[in-house]
Amino acid sequence: MSTSESPPWPHCAHGADPATDPVGCRGIHVPGHTACLAHLADADRDAYLASLTPGTDIDHRGTRFPEALLNALFTALRDPATGNVRLGVAWFNSAIFEGGAWFQLATFQGDARFGSATFEGNAVFQSATFQGLAEFDSATFQGHAAFGPATFRGHADFQLATFQGLAAFGSATFQDLAGFDSATFQGLAGFNSAIFEGAAWFGRATFQGDVWFESATFQGVAWFESATFQDNARFGSATFQDNARFESAVCERWVGLGPLICVGRVELSGAVFNGPTTLSFAARRLECRRTRWLSTAEVRLRYASVDFAHAVFEYPLTIAAEADPFVLPDGRVVAEQALASPSDAAVRIVSLRGVDAAHLVFADVDLSGCLFTGTVHLDQVRLEGTCSFATVPPGTHWRRGRPARFTERRTLAEEHHWRASQPGAVRGWNVAVLGAGRAGPAQLAPVYRALRKAFEDGKNEPGAADFYYGEMEMRRHDRTATSRAERGLLHAYWMVSGYGLRALRALGWLAAAMLITLVLLMGVGLPKENPKQEATGTVPPGGGKITFYIDKDDPQNPTGNRFTGKRFEKALNVTLNSVVFRSSGQDLTTAGTYIEMTSRLVEPALLALAVLAVRGRIKR
Repeated sequence: MSTSESPPWPHCAHGADPATDPVGCRGIHVPGHTACLAHLADADRDAYLASLTPGTDIDHRGTRFPEALLNALFTALRDPATGNVRLGVAWFNSAIFEGGAWFQLATFQGDARFGSATFEGNAVFQSATFQGLAEFDSATFQGHAAFGPATFRGHADFQLATFQGLAAFGSATFQDLAGFDSATFQGLAGFNSAIFEGAAWFGRATFQGDVWFESATFQGVAWFESATFQDNARFGSATFQDNARFESAVCERWVGLGPLICVGRVELSGAVFNGPTTLSFAARRLECRRTRWLSTAEVRLRYASVDFAHAVFEYPLTIAAEADPFVLPDGRVVAEQALASPSDAAVRIVSLRGVDAAHLVFADVDLSGCLFTGTVHLDQVRLEGTCSFATVPPGTHWRRGRPARFTERRTLAEEHHWRASQPGAVRGWNVAVLGAGRAGPAQLAPVYRALRKAFEDGKNEPGAADFYYGEMEMRRHDRTATSRAERGLLHAYWMVSGYGLRALRALGWLAAAMLITLVLLMGVGLPKENPKQEATGTVPPGGGKITFYIDKDDPQNPTGNRFTGKRFEKALNVTLNSVVFRSSGQDLTTAGTYIEMTSRLVEPALLALAVLAVRGRIKR
């Protein structure tokens, strides 16, 4: 009998009321007879069963099996050496098992076909071995279905099957494809410690009760796309050696995914989490595009790069990086050898575009490559622990024949992308990857502003300073929303003090201004000699009251050697007093008076900028 093609199916005409079932019994004829096994005469049935030997191919499609009849069939197929049932190709499509179907320890040497079969009692396949195809598509299990620890060496097909009671596949081994597409599990579905050596397909499956995949191992791709979890779902200590795909899955209640290992990607794009969610992954990548989180959630990760583009968070969501490997409830440490070295367990956020960040909390994650443009309420995001950002290229670079050195600060990845795209860009700015898009200064300025406010609200003024610097940089380079005059003022502000954040730059300019003031005063500001006071008057001839007029000569411009130690001391006194906005009281030439007035305006301002920059770095 062919194992790939269905043989002809002559229906038995017995055992039905023609008024309600004109087809009659749907059982296939026993070879050489005109009735199914259930409706054979006793003598014919006994003769047929006596002809069977362990490993014989059988075909009983559509046959109704009372428990006694099934046991009689098993007796005929039982291997005397092992005491277990052994079948060849077994056709039970559309068969009806009225009582318990006890296939435990049975061996199916060929295909086992139970498509559209109905198990009205318990279906027990514990420790059974399926060496060929195990076909249970569209089967209905009205009682409990026990398949653990069965071994499926060929394709296991349970698509469209309905499990009305317990579905126990604990410790089962699927050596080929395991297909549960569109299956319905109305009771508990237990796959604890199951091993899926091929792909595992649970797409569009519906789990109405609890589903347990604790300690399950998926060596191929695990597909749960569009699956529905109406009750609790547990995947603790599961291992995915390929991708774990949960796109568009719907989780109605509590979901606990992990702690688990995924060597590939965990894909949750389009999934909906209606209940509290706890995700604990050590994975290469986590895709959460357009994922909807309609309840509180906590995501604890290791190694993963995470994409949250256009995800929806309606309640607080925490994304945290775990510093140490996950620990199972029994105290065992989750093995991570399949991923990477423990020194590279950082969690990287790659995109928040299109996200409302009002409910987001990040803890100890790497944001150096994150795309922020298009994120709303970014000023309300909370950054806990050590959240790292990209930095400017270190060292000195040559740009258009001139040296360029960037002061160390935290930057956005998108500023890297923009600067790398500019003509004459120095090496060290990261180029945008395919699909990242490019945002210009007009789009990046509000992002920097929002992150600055987030740091300020978190009482982290030093952290906010870098993002204020970035905001001002973007405004200075923005040729669309910033006028030419404003850009000029910003450029001067940048040159003089780094937007009030670079104390050394302001102190450098202050030192230069003081030196210039000092030189000018010694050169033209101090008179040749201090003016002397003179009293003049006329004595009346006959004596009497004398009136004296005291006057001072105008300061004379210096001549000869102007750069002497005495003149340096006087110029230094004037300069130092100007720094603190005081008049020295020193006699000055007309030019010196204007020099002092200018220095009393410029130098205190530079000193104030330096103090402001220092305060910005130490304020809490």
